[in-house]
Amino acid sequence: MLYPVKFRILFCLLFLTFFLTNCHASKKDIHSFANMDEVIITHMDLDLDINFPANQIRGTASLTLDNLTATDSLILDSWGLEIAKVTLDDDDTPVKFLLGKFKKDFGQPLKIEISPSTKIVHIQYKTSPTAEALQWLKPEQTSGKKYPFLFSQSQSIYARTWVPSMDTPSIRFTYNSTVKTDPNLLALMSASNPTEKNENGIYHFKMEQPIPTYLLALAVGDIEFQPLGEISGVYAEPEIIEKAVYEFADTPKMIKAAEKLYGPYKWGRYDILVLPPSFPYGGMENPRLTFATPTILAGDRSLVSLVAHELAHSWSGNLVTNATWDDIWLNEGFTTYFEYRIMEELYGRDYATMIEQIGYQNLKGALNELGYDSPDTKLALDLTGRHPEDTNSSIVYEKGELFLRTLEVTYGKEQFDKFLKTYFDSFAFKTMTSDHFAKYITENLVKDGKRTGKAVLIYEWIFGTGLPDNAYIPDSPEFRKVDVQREAFLKGASATSLNTEGWTTHHWMHFIRVLPTNMSLEQMNELDSAFKFTRLGNSEILFAWFIKAIEHNYREAYPALEHFLLSVGRAKFVAPLYAALAKTKDGKEMAIRIYKKARHGYHPVTYNYVDKILEQ
Repeated sequence: MLYPVKFRILFCLLFLTFFLTNCHASKKDIHSFANMDEVIITHMDLDLDINFPANQIRGTASLTLDNLTATDSLILDSWGLEIAKVTLDDDDTPVKFLLGKFKKDFGQPLKIEISPSTKIVHIQYKTSPTAEALQWLKPEQTSGKKYPFLFSQSQSIYARTWVPSMDTPSIRFTYNSTVKTDPNLLALMSASNPTEKNENGIYHFKMEQPIPTYLLALAVGDIEFQPLGEISGVYAEPEIIEKAVYEFADTPKMIKAAEKLYGPYKWGRYDILVLPPSFPYGGMENPRLTFATPTILAGDRSLVSLVAHELAHSWSGNLVTNATWDDIWLNEGFTTYFEYRIMEELYGRDYATMIEQIGYQNLKGALNELGYDSPDTKLALDLTGRHPEDTNSSIVYEKGELFLRTLEVTYGKEQFDKFLKTYFDSFAFKTMTSDHFAKYITENLVKDGKRTGKAVLIYEWIFGTGLPDNAYIPDSPEFRKVDVQREAFLKGASATSLNTEGWTTHHWMHFIRVLPTNMSLEQMNELDSAFKFTRLGNSEILFAWFIKAIEHNYREAYPALEHFLLSVGRAKFVAPLYAALAKTKDGKEMAIRIYKKARHGYHPVTYNYVDKILEQ
């Protein structure tokens, strides 16, 4: 829904200084209750007390307002929060507030009476022990087994479960925070961070660059720090810190490669926090502090493209942000393209093409599953009535990447890189919609109308279903070598005779993923005996192998599969494995049995996916 033209003009004229960072987001955010067309948050002060025995944060959020329309009402997003008291400015007298009707998967509006002159609203509150954003881990769920651990996951609309806020990507704010916790633990946020514990367990944070709520992040645990470079380092539990330092050694090179491509890094530091294995994603691009899964600690630096991806978000997503979750491809498609470019800069085009082709395989699988005419295969989505997580990642990530790669091939790297660098500079700390981007790229890259029709159809890519006919298709020379070896095996060559010298994780992933459905159990056993797939510590290869094991009912892998599901909470792995098991009666019984033991150890993001798969 567009705001009236008269209102938009008045809006931008009166509040140009701040709102230029947001005026591209002209459509309403359907996933927020906030009255952001009337009043916005410009700064947040948080005072948080971490209560591990109660699995609860007790806090005060002080929100600085810019009252755009002299409204007497502030409406915020909340979800499961217990509001104790609300006051305004320096007056400690409580004011009236109302928690509105609860809406499943969205929470409820928090309406507060203010005056047109109100500058700051103070909200005292407690989180629910089952807050969707927070996972409270018992000591036995950590590497050290001695202390508890807490981490947040605010994307997409879960920040409202631990901070009353305008939980939308279209509003940015700076923040300061004080966090009190057990002195044995270190607290970290998506802000300036300490590098060691202190005696009183009180930590202070400052984020000077404005961010949206989904980038608000918190972690508390037995955590150590080691530097990687001048502006980068690693945080992790003591038991895995050395392994993490080795794995992420190329991070400073990645930062330099990214800056060479698209301009200076604008966030001060880039550190990585390796979380316990229950973290539901591969990584989360929290500014200054990427959260990362330990499943990328392969021991050979073969899975660090994830670090390149999260680093790239420092430009595409954190810097130029999708205005609403309908436009998430503007974050993820751009970042995936940027990730592949960083990998190409550091490790060569052949290596990057392998990663890109794996992404293309995922995209083709998603298109076949959804149907090429499905509205959900558009880049610009319509998520009306749906949760923001109800998207297919292969579409927003890989179709978005393929669109940008097609543009690069069509117009040349030099011209396209110049366009992207200007794009990031022009819209830094601002929001972007699909409509606005389509107009911007048409005016600034695609200027020749005839060439547009012949080359890249911008609107067909963004607003059309399926894939345009002229889509770039990655073709890895390395994977062609893998195909030769796979075919030789399928035609009778022994597994031990295959030439696999120098194969990386990506070679093996391609080898396994394209194995046919009609393979015999004898062939599965021969491959496993030769290459020890079931016993590998590489999560990506294990996942690909477990999918094939389920497909072929290769029960020798099932004990390792069960251990994997009980010890790893990354949704990318866990949800597809349960889905594969659930396709047969025996498999579903096994899945339910495992899930009963595993569910309590998963983050809500993960078990919400699996609940739907197993109809729990």
